[in-house]
Order: sequence, then structure tokens, then C-alpha cells
Amino acid sequence: MTATDQAVTAGTAVEEVPRLRLALADYFTLGNALCGFMAVWQLATAQVAHISAGLDGPLQRNAVAVSVILLLVAAACDLFDGRVARKLGGSGMGAELDNLADVISFGFAPAFFVVAWGTFIVQGNPVLPTIAAAAVLLAVVVRLARFSCQAPGEHTFSGLPSPFGAMTVIVIVLLNPPVYLGVASILLVAWLMVSQVKYPKPRGRVAYAVLAAILAGVGCLAAWAMDAPAGEVLLYSGSGLMLLVILLAPVHLMVDRHQNR
Repeated sequence: MTATDQAVTAGTAVEEVPRLRLALADYFTLGNALCGFMAVWQLATAQVAHISAGLDGPLQRNAVAVSVILLLVAAACDLFDGRVARKLGGSGMGAELDNLADVISFGFAPAFFVVAWGTFIVQGNPVLPTIAAAAVLLAVVVRLARFSCQAPGEHTFSGLPSPFGAMTVIVIVLLNPPVYLGVASILLVAWLMVSQVKYPKPRGRVAYAVLAAILAGVGCLAAWAMDAPAGEVLLYSGSGLMLLVILLAPVHLMVDRHQNR
């Protein structure tokens, strides 16, 4: 017996089924999901070509860069679908679509990046990276399930938002640290996503600052992929800056709250 049948049997009022017509905001959400899928497809295709050619070592830079850029576009879509829904209205299934898209782009896709890192970079010991990848995927699933059951905070998120968590995981992979340091860092990110650490919501000027950071990330990745002068320096500098922001954002929020008391 379904929940609706039980409600009818009990004589309680049944809420009207929401209209299933897609709103404009839902197309941003679908763009998020599509970019996540294409990022995985691009990376998987590069892996097959790499193995077929009998090559050793890391994948080609352009294949990795395209995959990461697709995930940055997915993050931009996720950033603005809620804003569009608030301004123009959304559909009854917008929240569910958003969660499903986030699992693809910010759960499965970064986990796949970690597995690829374990396969081609950490040769001979892919078990630890695979465990870290599973932790990332499960953390995103648990976070989204918890988020759908709780009333959202007005100005803050509880735990690291999944798009930022996904980007942080990918930054760690791109920096290619020693295996134990990399796995420990990825596990820390997975824990932050399901923790109660408070992160500010990207609204107003902060949202546009995040968009600017995404565009800057696309530029750095393009320069790195094309072996442009100082491209590698730009990539590593941008990656380090992002990690610093992720670590310092909760501290800034706590200091700001303390000063406003």
C-alpha cells in the first residue's frame, strides 16, 4: 500500500500532486546532470584510449581539463538554478531533480576522478583511493538525503556544500599528492560534507564571486591543458587558493558571528 493509499484509507486529506511540467530553473538542473555525465564519459573515454595505446603514467592533460571544465559548468548551473527558481518560480519536482543531478555531478563524477587517479597515478595500490572515492560518493548521498529532510538554514549550510566538496576533491587529484596524503585529504573532505561545520551560503555578491572563481578556474585549466607559459603555476596557485578558502570560510563565519554579538 502506498503512502497515498494509506492517507485515503485513514480519511486524511491528500495533497494535490504537483504539476510535472519543467520550469526554466529545471533546465539549469538538467544541465548540471548532463555536464556531470559528460565529464565521466570524457574521462572514461580517455582511460580506454590510454589503456588501448599501452601508455603508462597520467592521462592526457586536455582530456582531464575538459572533464573538470564540464564539472565547473555543472557547478555554475547548480549555483543559479535556485536563484532562477526563486525569481521566476519552479516546478513541483525541482528539489528532487536538484538532488539527483547533484549525486551525478558532485558525487559519482568526483569519485570517478579519484578512481582514475588511483588507477593511473597510484599504480600498484588502488585500494586506498577506491575507498576514498566510495567515501566521497556516500558522503554526498547522505548529505543530500539529510538536506531534503531538514529545514535549510537561512544564511548558512551545515557541512561543506557538495559542489564545493566535489571541486575540492578534484583539486586534490590535480595536485597529485603522495597517496597517503591524498587519501587522507579526500577523506577529510568527505567528512566535512556530512559534518555540522557551518559554511556561508553563496548569495548576492558572494554568488557572483563564486561565478568569477569558476570562470577563472576554466581559464587556468585551459592554460594548463595547452601547456601555456606559466599554465602549471596558474593551476597550482588557483588550486591552493581554493583549498585555503574552503578551510578558512568556516573560521571567517565564526569570527563574523562573534563580532556581531
